[in-house]
Amino acid sequence: MQSEGLRWQASWLDTATPGGWAILCCRQNFLVDANGLLFPREWLKRQELVLIAEQGLGRLGEDEVYLLVVDQLLDMPGCTWQGTRQLLLMQPIDAPTFQMLGYASQIATWAEQHRFCGSCGQRMQALAGERGMHCEPCGVTHYPRLSPSMIVLVTRGEEILLARSSRFPSGLYSTLAGFVEPGESVEACVVREVREEVGLEISNLQYVTSQGWPFPHSLMLGFHAQYASGDIVPQPGEIEDARWFRLDQLPQLPSRRTISRYLIDLYLARQSGLPEPVLPD
Repeated sequence: MQSEGLRWQASWLDTATPGGWAILCCRQNFLVDANGLLFPREWLKRQELVLIAEQGLGRLGEDEVYLLVVDQLLDMPGCTWQGTRQLLLMQPIDAPTFQMLGYASQIATWAEQHRFCGSCGQRMQALAGERGMHCEPCGVTHYPRLSPSMIVLVTRGEEILLARSSRFPSGLYSTLAGFVEPGESVEACVVREVREEVGLEISNLQYVTSQGWPFPHSLMLGFHAQYASGDIVPQPGEIEDARWFRLDQLPQLPSRRTISRYLIDLYLARQSGLPEPVLPD
């Protein structure tokens, strides 16, 4: 099923409803064939799958889309398993598929991690009519939660600061990012993470935009900051390389669907007077 020209809408769906399309996920890996990520739901459920969760994701155009979660990477003729990071960062996918995949990845992680109660160990039950897992003995209900994180483009006139970790594909550089710690504001997190990861001080911090980011369940808050002082000192074990790049000599960058690329392209557009890009919502 091709999603080009369609719009993705996340919503709760009753899994008792038959039919629709489905995405098959296993530990942040998705089943893919020549036609993409979507399979006829009833066909998938006729296969030898041991489901650990089934969730209604929403609609792609007029079609209902469901998520099937398994705990083993099964061999399926004509299909391969691809990781979330590979699909989102390296594959040329359209905006609705990008949004649907990111949402499915976060719901799959939540479903996998809330099969059993963390307090008493009893199996949790899906609530009817809402996306929640409930423990009857404890009376606790767990809903999908987000972890706030920040991502920032640091600039110095005609230069931008980019870095890479060992997890990145060879040659790819991106903006700095990190998780907000308990009791910390997002702005304080930006200052701390830049200082920790590359040893620099920043100024003129400005919020730009946000994007849901499924690694594994983040809400990425995007900022722009200006260089204030310091020399680059990459954090051992975290940053493989970091350097200043001229705007006309940039390295390989992340996918245009990502907030990191958006922050870079937005600065380039503003510096050159070109129309500003749009981050898909």
